[in-house]
Amino acid sequence: MANRATREAYGETLIELVEEGLNVVAVDADLAGSTQTGKLGAYDPDRLINVGIAEQDMMGVAAGLSLTGRIAFTGSFAVFGTGRCYDQIRNTVCDAKLNVKVCPTHAGITVGEDGATHQMLEDIGMMRALPQMRVLVPADYRAAKAAIRIAATTEGPVYVRLGRHKVPEVYDETFTGGLPYAGVLREGGDVTLAACGVEVAQALAAADLLAEKGISAEVIDVFSVSPLDEDTILASAAKTGKVVTCEEHNVTTGMGAAIAELLAERQPTPMRFVGMRSFGTSAPGDVLLEHFGLDGAGIARTVEEFLA
Repeated sequence: MANRATREAYGETLIELVEEGLNVVAVDADLAGSTQTGKLGAYDPDRLINVGIAEQDMMGVAAGLSLTGRIAFTGSFAVFGTGRCYDQIRNTVCDAKLNVKVCPTHAGITVGEDGATHQMLEDIGMMRALPQMRVLVPADYRAAKAAIRIAATTEGPVYVRLGRHKVPEVYDETFTGGLPYAGVLREGGDVTLAACGVEVAQALAAADLLAEKGISAEVIDVFSVSPLDEDTILASAAKTGKVVTCEEHNVTTGMGAAIAELLAERQPTPMRFVGMRSFGTSAPGDVLLEHFGLDGAGIARTVEEFLA
């Protein structure tokens, strides 16, 4: 299977869910072509509402639709679909436990040439901080399909982080994920690499590089950031004694911070964090991963320095 972006799963899966009998609708803020919700609109125009460049209205309309029994998905880019309408997500959707699915695309540094203004690096932290909100970060196209299905069949608010960048295949068509779910993709004994999203493939590449130097890295896909699959993470940390988290997000509040909170309370373990510590810049996604040390080689360097 060729590399595909996680956003490519969005519109296709929404159509599948409608065909299976789910009362799915989508609300977008004038980006339906980029987010892929436009595919649902082409399939059934009554199931897509474009509110224009008005993200707060998008969330309010989705909230209203959910109160009529519909499963309401929202679009837009992550920087707008969480940042511009955070108040509505917090006070309208989460406080009332409404059945709204926040699924923006173009998250993370790999938005690339659009630059720092469009590279959302704080969304995982913003969403996991909200009571009632579940947070899923799929690693590839098939994981994204699974995440959207989980969102549709889970009552209440769910955040699914989708990207623009084409990523390598990690899973086959049998992957279903879970809530919570973290999967051990590669077993190892010297260090745990806990990754999410685009960083899962990079962590697997890092494990290959480390193996060449005699370092055995265990790789975990943290598909569900909130809630965490605590048992899987704790078991791996106990096994290896060292944890490196890898995410295309600011290290301050993201997946790595969630794991650090878990380990601090339940099983103190030495850690390092691979992620962003600044705003991004404009360049192709692959170039940015390398520049900021988020590619396989960068992760491997961090691990070697940690173990040394």
